[in-house]
Amino acid sequence: MAKDAKPATENGDAAPAKSSKKLLIIILLVVLVVGLGGLSAFLLLRSSATHEDDGDEAVVEKAKPAKKKKVDLGAPPVYVPLDAFTVNLVPENGDQFLQLIVSVEVDDPQIGDHIKLYTPKLRNDITLLLSSKKASQLIVKEGKETLAREIREQMNDVLDPAGKGKKRDWPIKEVLFTSFIIQ
Repeated sequence: MAKDAKPATENGDAAPAKSSKKLLIIILLVVLVVGLGGLSAFLLLRSSATHEDDGDEAVVEKAKPAKKKKVDLGAPPVYVPLDAFTVNLVPENGDQFLQLIVSVEVDDPQIGDHIKLYTPKLRNDITLLLSSKKASQLIVKEGKETLAREIREQMNDVLDPAGKGKKRDWPIKEVLFTSFIIQ
């Protein structure tokens, strides 16, 4: 019988049973570890996502009371471009000319149509004003600002002759130079 026990172990009948049990235990342990790792990862990711959502809600809740107040800026200004002016300047150092492109700021878009009706008179008055200037007067910033103010006054006198002196009711709010070339 002792011989019978030895050949059973030598044949490998008892050895495969032990190795299959070990293999089964190892597989179960690996599955258990992987399962626990997956469960842990799931719970951690879910809880961090919940915290992020809570954070977003907290930010949204904080942002709701702190809404920016909308400031009423009124109607946006309307800019009306005029055709280019090219005039000879009063001679100082030989012949010089001024090429000027102007846009005017108005509050009401209908004033733009009004300007088109009076274009010949406006262009004439502005051309006379420009041709009475010297290049040395217009080169400096103050000269340009004075010229813009004079053009605005002349245009307002033509467009609203009854409104002389009423600066707030003038149709032309500002004269803007978009091109200013002296040669």
